[in-house]
Amino acid sequence: MYFPEQETHLLNDSDTNILRIHSLETFGTHDGPGIRMVVFVQGCQFRCLYCQNPDSIDVHGGSLVNIDELVSKALKQKTYFGKQGGVTVSGGEPLLQRTKLIHLFDRLHENGINTCLDSNGRVLDEHTKELLERTDLLLLDVKHINPEWHKKLTSLNNTTTLKIAEHRESTGKPMWLRYVFVPGWTDQEEYLHEWAKHFSGYKTIERVEIIPFHQLGKHKWELMNMEYALADTPSPTTEALENAKAIFSLYLENVKIK
Repeated sequence: MYFPEQETHLLNDSDTNILRIHSLETFGTHDGPGIRMVVFVQGCQFRCLYCQNPDSIDVHGGSLVNIDELVSKALKQKTYFGKQGGVTVSGGEPLLQRTKLIHLFDRLHENGINTCLDSNGRVLDEHTKELLERTDLLLLDVKHINPEWHKKLTSLNNTTTLKIAEHRESTGKPMWLRYVFVPGWTDQEEYLHEWAKHFSGYKTIERVEIIPFHQLGKHKWELMNMEYALADTPSPTTEALENAKAIFSLYLENVKIK
């Protein structure tokens, strides 16, 4: 398992026709609107304690796939996408391969296919802004509003994530916000209020998704001989989730529990 942050640039600097991916899902219904082909890319700088795919973190893992191949697969599924569906790129963290995704999204748009990006917002530079201009819908994972808790949860701060939200708002292009609800970690009421209040003036947020924590990724941590800090953390109760939804709904519209 190879994690050095200084080598994440390798994902973005190599051949723009080749994408390093973790896996591919067809007929996905959980990562954006409609039916979607979901490309899970390889490599991530966050170390989320609840990561479902710790095998996607390693910048040298996964497999190399030609973008032509991905476009071809998308075209074969285009009939099923309908008016709302399309292609979602998730992770890992897609922004680590942002220049490659600019090329992919351009190709998809040339073929009339909707693009969606699911990101933790780790990187903000001119290439990120170029990619976001080509992104029909941004799914932004804002994992905690408090910087200290965010760092305890992910090992990194939330500064760039919040800046990306601000940038997206300035462009007027739509986004959904996502929040993983973890008992003992992201369930503090004062921070739920602060999280929702932070985004209350935004006009581009079409949907807010509260995602309940679960233990489905635990076995991967065990298989990789990695310590899973949340092994004894329970899934949230229905009451706790509904309470979080009620708090978010004080400030934001269209709040959903996934």
